[in-house]
Amino acid sequence: MRLFVALDLPAEVRDAIVNTTASLRSESSGARWSKPEAMHVTLKFLGETDANLLPEIKAALEQIVSADPVSFRLRGVGFFPDERRPRVMWCGVDAWPNLAELAAQIEKSLQPLGFEAEARRYVPHVTLARLNSARAIEKLVRAAGPLTSYDFGAARESQFYLFESVLKPSGSEYQKLATFPFVKDAR
Repeated sequence: MRLFVALDLPAEVRDAIVNTTASLRSESSGARWSKPEAMHVTLKFLGETDANLLPEIKAALEQIVSADPVSFRLRGVGFFPDERRPRVMWCGVDAWPNLAELAAQIEKSLQPLGFEAEARRYVPHVTLARLNSARAIEKLVRAAGPLTSYDFGAARESQFYLFESVLKPSGSEYQKLATFPFVKDAR
């Protein structure tokens, strides 16, 4: 099983992202665009995981508690690793510090199960497209320029999810395996 832990996005934020970036889809034939229903903010990528670990993963994630929901704004588009060699087009996430704290708690809770800590600093984002080809990338980067600080809307979340990523010829499909309310009053 290919697993990850993530926050979902409200429908109105998804719609704003999709509608505002729709014109960019024709700018690069080398882009694989994320399906709207698949847009999320990853908290921890687990990767290929033995299904027998699922009960222990769920038990560890059930222990995550925060005093407050996570509030964040989705703002701007950019590219990883950068605009000169883009591999991923993303939407930025401006969040209260408790988003990074939530991701750190999840990371720490899963380490005893053999999931290694991420070496890179946590950078919350929503993947908009994967860029597998150099075809017309410069055109896409130029067209995305006016959206570098665009405000797509806000979200306030009090639960996160364990997802399975199922690889299909049409692209990855994500299935929610479990829901985890993490705010004391939400339990």
